[in-house]
Amino acid sequence: MGVFTVVLECRFGCQEHPLTTWYRYSFDKRLLAFWGVFGVRPAKDGVTLTDDGQLRATFGLLKLETPLDNVEGAHITRHYRWWTAAGARGSMKDDGLTFGTNANAGVCIHFRDKVPSPLRRWGHSALTVTVEDLEGLTAALTRPTGGSATPREE
Repeated sequence: MGVFTVVLECRFGCQEHPLTTWYRYSFDKRLLAFWGVFGVRPAKDGVTLTDDGQLRATFGLLKLETPLDNVEGAHITRHYRWWTAAGARGSMKDDGLTFGTNANAGVCIHFRDKVPSPLRRWGHSALTVTVEDLEGLTAALTRPTGGSATPREE
């Protein structure tokens, strides 16, 4: 799937523990013109949850980072219009941000406190990311330690 966990090499009886979990984007190559201009690289960009409690989303030249404690919840959204789904863009309805690579589905992540980005210094209250493992990212972000307790799908 699109999730990778990096583990420390463990010798002499110690326990392995995850360092980071990376969720890769689900790319629709037909929309390359929309996400490619930002320098997005399928092997490098995606959403990372770190062992030190950070959420980091990279999209080529753009990056958004916030503590996992700032995540208020996450839910799956589907069936976007292709011309509004791909690329990095702010919402015309609210202050949300999208890192989009396909028009099929993504995870909308809500923040308690707005998170600044190069596209909006005063911040975003939500970020939508079109990752491969929708359910996995949503579950990881909606655990009691990382956000609200129950995921929902729209």
